[in-house]
Amino acid sequence: MSVWPSAKAKRVLAALERLGWSVKRQTGSHKTLTRSGWPDVVFAFRDGEELGPRMLARLSKHTGLKPEDL
Repeated sequence: MSVWPSAKAKRVLAALERLGWSVKRQTGSHKTLTRSGWPDVVFAFRDGEELGPRMLARLSKHTGLKPEDL
């Protein structure tokens, strides 16, 4: 069983913003997130999309997101 729960993209984006990420620019549903000391990350999900455990684990490697942050 995975440590990561499924979560809506809107909830994940809110958690990333609490961690210090901010939207640098947006084109359609593609948001480029920026945070000091980290490379930019493209968040290409619509608010209502459900992100599964594998995608959340992959996203965490690039953003520092942890399961307890959700």
